[in-house]
Amino acid sequence: MSTLLKIKQNITEQLRKSALSARQEGEINFVSLPEFTLEVPREKTHGDFATNLAMLLAREAKMAPRQIAEIIVKHFDPNGTWVKRVEVAGPGFINFTLSHEWLYQVLPEAIREDERYGNSNFGQGKKVQVEFVSANPTGLLHMGNARGAALGDSIANLLQATGHEVTREFYVNDAGNQIINFGKSLEARYLQLLGRNVPFPDEGYHGEDLIETVKRFISRYGDRYLDADSEERQQKLIEFALEEKLNHIREVLEDFGVYYDVWFHEQTLHESGAIREVIEELRQKGYIYESEGALWFKSTEFGDEKDEVVVRSNGIPTYFAADIAYHKNKFERGFDRVINIWGADHHGHVARLKGAVAALGYDPARLDIILMQLVRLFKDGEVLRMSKRTGQYVTLGELIEEVGKDAARYFFVMRGADSHLDFDLDLAKAESNENPVYYVQYAHARICSILRQGKELGYELPVVEDTNLELLQDPAELELIRKIADLPDVVAEAAQALEPHRLTRYAHDLASLFHSFYNHCRVLVEDEELRKARMILVDATRITLRNVLQLLGVTAPERM
Repeated sequence: MSTLLKIKQNITEQLRKSALSARQEGEINFVSLPEFTLEVPREKTHGDFATNLAMLLAREAKMAPRQIAEIIVKHFDPNGTWVKRVEVAGPGFINFTLSHEWLYQVLPEAIREDERYGNSNFGQGKKVQVEFVSANPTGLLHMGNARGAALGDSIANLLQATGHEVTREFYVNDAGNQIINFGKSLEARYLQLLGRNVPFPDEGYHGEDLIETVKRFISRYGDRYLDADSEERQQKLIEFALEEKLNHIREVLEDFGVYYDVWFHEQTLHESGAIREVIEELRQKGYIYESEGALWFKSTEFGDEKDEVVVRSNGIPTYFAADIAYHKNKFERGFDRVINIWGADHHGHVARLKGAVAALGYDPARLDIILMQLVRLFKDGEVLRMSKRTGQYVTLGELIEEVGKDAARYFFVMRGADSHLDFDLDLAKAESNENPVYYVQYAHARICSILRQGKELGYELPVVEDTNLELLQDPAELELIRKIADLPDVVAEAAQALEPHRLTRYAHDLASLFHSFYNHCRVLVEDEELRKARMILVDATRITLRNVLQLLGVTAPERM
């Protein structure tokens, strides 16, 4: 348990005792204590923590919140809490200001835990599946896929760091209409490239990458399938293209630092009969009915605007039917929690899928669906709409070539998933303080440079237990330690909220405080004891910055 969490627990427990003591004395009347919060106030002048306990007790106690707060403060015992001042503020908030001496426990904790600093075990080994990207294997990965990859992988990292057992999964859409159209598109290109004058299907995929795929097919098989049966020809082309596309998707994602534990193929749901079985299960439970020759799921019973077709009148299951079977499969595999990351254009699908999960007897709260907004690329101050290479959209592969993995991943998680994202390519490449990822990475590299210089001067990194950390008294030093202390809380809160953008904000704040410290306090001073204390401080900052960047899938360079 982190130092800061222990302090919060001690203050929380002392608040409970204070309120109960006041009730026993007949000063406040209530049956049971409400669930109150102890949070860091927005304004530094309001102390280190503030609680809303008095506000929550007001209605039941039939007293003014401020009066309740003053009574609780009277009973509050600060012993063992590091609290040096308790004040009532505003309509009834209670603010706590800590003595700074507690901060000296933070640096040994960070040094000792090293790569695990910031981690916790509140997940208690619960199994979580994070399914993300899941792009149709009919083309190249675009900016929406890229944002989903950065978000999904960072969320998975956060959950792992907080004691969850995480599985990263890619759902391969290798069945249904898109594959039928894929086969028709490949066949048309194959015949055209071999001199046959055939029209390209209206619903076909026009990407240049498909032409290149078919050229490679021809280089291997030549005209062997030119006069073959259309079904056989399409099947061979689909098999070849799917393998190539999936290998390419895997390679690009690995270049982006994303590695999956499971690649789940939609086709297996059709082949195994899982779709047919789940529809029959829902029918027996009374959630399927027939109308106009099709089978419908009663999604309106779960808050959806209209019922949804699961089997078309031609007998072919819909994508939604496969999705129901897939999510049943997820829960049957024993996941306590399932997280999907979708584009915002899928918002209409959320209620019906949660409804289907509920209809199958699972708690829909165990399914989290994160909807992410669009990405706009900017270059030279203008929106970049088209890739010169593909003639369509800028791909993830091209973005990595342009700005690198680190900048791309950092920029994609700088905003919450529900916010539109403007990605400035010029800023992402700039080696300046205006570039947020450069600013943070430079702080880490600067620390590594200080420690290297110290070693060259014969100053080995001191043993933290043998160092007098109480020499760190400058406000810039204390503020830096205080921010380091926040990391375990920040990681836990970001994991609970599934919001990795909280880490980018934290990383920037920590880098800013380090740069401020660097400008105020020389590290490699002649005073041996002070030098040792400051070397420990910068090393703990290095560890903290590195750990945050790693959670975001971004490297922490030692030189820049």
